[in-house]
Amino acid sequence: MKIGILTQPLHNNYGGLLQNYALQQVLKGLGHEVETVDWFPEKAGALKVWLWQKKELLLSLMLKDRERPRYQLTEKEEEVIGRNTHHFTNKYITVCPKKVGRVEGFNGIDTEYGYDAYIVGSDQVWRPSYNSTMMPAMFLGFTDRDDVKRIAYAASFGTSDWEFLPALTEVCARFAKKFDCITVREKSGVDLCREHLGVDATWVLDPTMLLNHEDYEKLVVAENEAKSAGTLFHYILDPSEEKKALIERVAEEKGLKPFTIMPKCQAENRSKWDVKHRIEACVFPSVTSWLRGFMDAEMVIVDSFHGAVFSIIFNKPFWVIGNSKRGNARFESLLGLFGLEDRMITPWDEFEWNKEIDWGKVNEIREREKEKSLKTFEVLSK
Repeated sequence: MKIGILTQPLHNNYGGLLQNYALQQVLKGLGHEVETVDWFPEKAGALKVWLWQKKELLLSLMLKDRERPRYQLTEKEEEVIGRNTHHFTNKYITVCPKKVGRVEGFNGIDTEYGYDAYIVGSDQVWRPSYNSTMMPAMFLGFTDRDDVKRIAYAASFGTSDWEFLPALTEVCARFAKKFDCITVREKSGVDLCREHLGVDATWVLDPTMLLNHEDYEKLVVAENEAKSAGTLFHYILDPSEEKKALIERVAEEKGLKPFTIMPKCQAENRSKWDVKHRIEACVFPSVTSWLRGFMDAEMVIVDSFHGAVFSIIFNKPFWVIGNSKRGNARFESLLGLFGLEDRMITPWDEFEWNKEIDWGKVNEIREREKEKSLKTFEVLSK
């Protein structure tokens, strides 16, 4: 069967790339032909961008807790900063030859490539604040063919709150009812589907957890990645002085050497000057060096969902710093499934760093949930 996958854009997001890679590997292993239909947010004109940045800058100066607007990269700058992640995409992910830039573009994809099935997921594909005008496409509103299978695998709302406006809810509920099978990544997503979309959904594992650590280690070996520079791996998407102090405290108390796999100038806090004058410091390290970080770590500290996921996959002692801005429901669902709720902390917590994890129990749960999750794809053969 020829399958088209819709997910978040394939850019500089380690977890996002690896969840798509994992889903493709599983489907290919089941004998299917798979492509990811990549898309990019429609870019506004130069004047509109300039006006928006000026407005956001003024608001950030007036409101102390508001973030300053990020510098909008040029295409050439995007290529440089993402050259390592693009390498992974080009080598390990099968992508539809045509990239979509407007929601209407999916209509052409459906006509030209004639996929037998579409799978939406994983990642926060059903979060309006992340997908804006693409939301109807994430519910496959662009195809009205009766002979196409419609599946959502581990689709995520990112939060336990309903963020859809009434008009969008009505549109997406109509499309959701056409799906052959809907599964979601968070337990709270089951309730959101029932209460707001009027459909039943099943809670499943993130696609990355359908593969084993050996599958990821093969990628690291294939790319000949060098050993990591330390033993305490910290992967922090939203840096702060409090998080930095926490990492330093743990490193000192545990006798570990902290290291990370991130650009020196992270996207969250880099400036236009950084991009223009030291762009190499903005380049994302390779996906496989990020995987190697988990392999070599003796302990991991993250504020990232997929950082927690890969800590579990590699059976590494880890701590999650809650990240409400990006959605704590993801952490609560993941950690609750494995009985690891006590691994989520705040930078001000005092707790027992040496507390061990019963990895035998965790791995047993993962195998059971993996078996249940794989049943999602049985609808492809019906």
